[in-house]
Amino acid sequence: MPLSPLSRRSLLAGAAALGATARFAHAQAPAFPAPGRTVRFVVPFVPGGTSDIVARTTANELARVLGTPVVIDNRAGGGGVPAMLEVARAPADGYTVILGHVGSLAVNPYIYPNPGYDVNRDFAPVTLLAKVPSLFVIHPDVPARNLQEFIAYAKKHPGQLNYASAGNASAGHLAMEYLKLTTGIFITHIPYRGTGPALNDLLAGRTQAFSAGTPALLPHIKSGRLRAIATGTPARLPSLPELPTVAESGYPGFESVQWYGMLAPAATPREVVLQLQRGCAEALKSPAIAERFAHEDAVAGGGAPAEFTAFIAREQARWKNIVAKAQIRAD
Repeated sequence: MPLSPLSRRSLLAGAAALGATARFAHAQAPAFPAPGRTVRFVVPFVPGGTSDIVARTTANELARVLGTPVVIDNRAGGGGVPAMLEVARAPADGYTVILGHVGSLAVNPYIYPNPGYDVNRDFAPVTLLAKVPSLFVIHPDVPARNLQEFIAYAKKHPGQLNYASAGNASAGHLAMEYLKLTTGIFITHIPYRGTGPALNDLLAGRTQAFSAGTPALLPHIKSGRLRAIATGTPARLPSLPELPTVAESGYPGFESVQWYGMLAPAATPREVVLQLQRGCAEALKSPAIAERFAHEDAVAGGGAPAEFTAFIAREQARWKNIVAKAQIRAD
């Protein structure tokens, strides 16, 4: 039955109204990133450590890719808990993100009973940024040339050696506790507020052992101010081919690798999360990052959010067992 002229006019008017509404709604959803906006990249540690180096290297290139400033905001202290809590409560618009790592994402859930947030519920994983080898080093005054000699010396002097870390639940803290559990040695943990202060006391001989990523330690190993005794990676490193792994030093199956990724508040729109992930993936392929990471034996990430989510779940399952066996506590 044909429509009357009035009906046709009503139908056309309705369609026009719907179109205008759709255009209005689209206009109200600003593109990310918006001109003049800055992305705040929170790092839960002081400047100078491996986490800070990974974040700053990524941020420089990500800013170029996104066409908007990406500013590092170091929020150290409390094992990363205060920084994580702050970002969990931040506006979920993509302009506040945080650097997560093995401690804050895979260990803190088991050593802090009530941090005020849930890492699996209150954050949206964006992407894995990098995997960095864990190195084990000692001060040259310690009479040991390799891991076996260090373990033998530590067992002869139980409780007399101190190891520094960048703080509770830092990657170095976890790596050393894992080594203690595996080898049966007793050395005392001295937590600091970041890799820089911990390194200063180690270099001065006030502590005797330390574990951190290659970016922070390679210069001091090359200069002879620190002695590398093992790497926690499954295979030897191109930058230190003479350095044995912990596994080949008599502890098969041992593996300790630092890793870092980006997360946003949980309610961040999926398209914004994907834009951040795509931006990171492109940034990590840049010659500047490729050269830097190759020099430090780091492996770049950049994969999809779902891949990072699955990776975090696997790491949580592994470290939950280690935390229980080693009785790691938030000192």
